[in-house]
Amino acid sequence: MPHTLLVNPTITSRQSARFPLALLNLSVTLDRFGGSTIVDGNIDRDIVDATLRAIVENNVDAVGISVMGGPQMAPSIAVSKAVREHFPRLPIIWGGYFPTLYTDTALSAPYVDYAVRGQGEETMPDLIAALARPGRDVSRIAGMSWKDADGNVVHNPNRKFHLDDPGIVLPYDKLGDPRRYLARTFLGRRTAAHQAAIGCRFRCTFCGVAAMFGGTTQLPAAARLDRDLSYLKHTLGADSIQYFDHNFFDREEDMIPLLDVMAKHELPWWCYARSDALLNMSESTWKRVRKSKLRMAYIGAESPSGAMLKEIRKGTRPDQTLEVAELCRRHGVIPELSFMVAPPENTVEETEHTFEFIRELKRINPASEIIVYIYTPLRESSKHEKDRGKRASTPLLDMHGEPVVFPSSPEEWTEKRWVDYACHADAPWLTDDLRRHIQDFVTVLRCRFPTVQDMRSPPWAKRGLSALAAWRYQRRRYDKPWELNLANRLVKLRLPQVAGI
Repeated sequence: MPHTLLVNPTITSRQSARFPLALLNLSVTLDRFGGSTIVDGNIDRDIVDATLRAIVENNVDAVGISVMGGPQMAPSIAVSKAVREHFPRLPIIWGGYFPTLYTDTALSAPYVDYAVRGQGEETMPDLIAALARPGRDVSRIAGMSWKDADGNVVHNPNRKFHLDDPGIVLPYDKLGDPRRYLARTFLGRRTAAHQAAIGCRFRCTFCGVAAMFGGTTQLPAAARLDRDLSYLKHTLGADSIQYFDHNFFDREEDMIPLLDVMAKHELPWWCYARSDALLNMSESTWKRVRKSKLRMAYIGAESPSGAMLKEIRKGTRPDQTLEVAELCRRHGVIPELSFMVAPPENTVEETEHTFEFIRELKRINPASEIIVYIYTPLRESSKHEKDRGKRASTPLLDMHGEPVVFPSSPEEWTEKRWVDYACHADAPWLTDDLRRHIQDFVTVLRCRFPTVQDMRSPPWAKRGLSALAAWRYQRRRYDKPWELNLANRLVKLRLPQVAGI
């Protein structure tokens, strides 16, 4: 019976670690045909040593590594290289967002043998089974890419995506003590991460979820959600939930049974949502939402420009963003609204327009939380195959007017400029002046309106920073907020776009 080691390379601090849900779900399917062990680099800080020890202790037949772009690239490479050096014949499989969006780039590395694209719950067991057979024929396994004997990359057909109910609670015991993952947040003292539905039926052109799932979404049965929440609440002692569903509120009629389950458990929660979905819900459904104790909804507002929202296929309008801010205020829900500034075209104008729109939102609902990102679109080849070439797109140019050349190796993706690009923190077309201007606006905004998610800074410090930033915000004097930067060295306000809740 084959045994697979699943690795979640380090991406955050131990205090911010959440359940590696993708690997837990994958482990369920692998255990039906063999065994699996999970190493989580967010808990085991020496991820390379932990991985090598786990290989020896468990007589591992293959190593699967979950890889996202950004800060997880460097530890993913380090783990892969160490495995290849110490166990040169052990198959190394990359899965997750990075090998799905940048398959050829992942397989260009000598330490990556196979890449699982999209959902891995069926692909991975098929691959592990094939590797255990003589000849290791993987040519008929859907949803993966591999290298032939000559080193050429071969892409097998995609695999249809679906949500399977394993009939059991996820194997949290594979993580050691699961209670280590319960975090103190503004939701509660023991917040657990959970994912009920997966995928999103919308096809925003900038979004990695759309690129990975191709406009598909699957919701769980109410019985499964009830089973999962019962375990988290009564066995682990969770008192609140952070839902990682890519788009929690889908069609209203499908959500009602799930909301009834959540209302029964009364665990305060946070989720991703869309403005149009919230605006279209009936009063009876909002009653269920209130009873279930929704505290905050992360809403991708993206832009105050209707033209840009249409260009990126968001499917919402700027007026809906304003309306949902007021709607959330009436229902006691905090809207956490994210914006993408500095697009490649009309960069300065769109950025200033967004700043003014944010001010209007804060006027309508002062409790609105605002997150500002740099717009960093996916390259055409990284989009889902159904969406490639759908419309003529203007080539991305850097600040010197030269075409943007994306990295061709995993190592290049570890460079700071590309880590920042993957994290929506910088883009090649930004000038130093505009980059500084954006940073200064965000500094003034977050000091004037400190986030409720900050559980570390004392209330008196947040009130002091808010008062200190008030005149700058009122007079739109964002540039060079030296006094706020100085104060931030002492207070160190939480950054939700970096740390989450």
